[in-house]
Amino acid sequence: MDTPYRPQITHASRPLTFTVDARNERGEVLATEIAGEHPLTLYVDKREVVTLMTLGSAPEALAIGYLRNQRLVGSIEEIVAVQVDWEVNSVVVTTRNGLADLDGRMEKRTVTTGCGQGTVFGELMDEIDSIRLPDDVFITEAAFYSLMESVRRHDTVYKQAGAVHGCALASHSNAGAGILMFVEDVGRHNAVDAIAGQMWLDRIDGADKVFYTTGRLTSEMVIKCAQMGIPILVSRSGLTQMGYEVAQKVGITMLGRATGKHYLLFTGAHRFKREHTIETR
Repeated sequence: MDTPYRPQITHASRPLTFTVDARNERGEVLATEIAGEHPLTLYVDKREVVTLMTLGSAPEALAIGYLRNQRLVGSIEEIVAVQVDWEVNSVVVTTRNGLADLDGRMEKRTVTTGCGQGTVFGELMDEIDSIRLPDDVFITEAAFYSLMESVRRHDTVYKQAGAVHGCALASHSNAGAGILMFVEDVGRHNAVDAIAGQMWLDRIDGADKVFYTTGRLTSEMVIKCAQMGIPILVSRSGLTQMGYEVAQKVGITMLGRATGKHYLLFTGAHRFKREHTIETR
């Protein structure tokens, strides 16, 4: 069996936390963990595209996922190499044939509600009509609760230092759910992009997966999950009107304000199987 193609990549994760002194309300000096934050400028074929502020946990996957979710590259096979150099805070992506109409795409940018001012290139909203998500996939309430418990128990930078968002990709069965990857970053859009990039690198199909985020469900988050082919989206936070409308349009099952045993099912109820049905009179 042929080994799936994988571009040449560095493995240049940065330290995720740093220790500084802070003085508490009693005047005591305490050694305190804080989250890292680093500028990372993305170059594609020697062309500067964007500077991302990142925790630095998965810079190569972040660069690949950014290009994927912005529709600047269509497949992992188009990427030859991804090289991160923290001495100059840059990630250099080399492609086989260059990016088509990069100038035209960069002319029109929308600054999104993503933490750190996320940016969307081109006409991604116009492309959601072509997205098709599977309707024969569902998640049980038991699997949902299992996912919430797995997230609660997961060792995270947030528990050490706060100041970050987390995103997880999970598999699920009728009885439970398991976290396949968990990424944290200073912006939720970076975390989702890093997962998108790692999915390409590991050849993971999103059609039977669940995506979890600690961040709010904006149109940007919904579009990215739809582009990744993931039909079920869960958030610990709330949602925006445009996020709700896009989720309805693309047919994503979206649960928000999910903590412990509590949740609100906003869209795509046909994919969510409750253990008990509440009778109405």
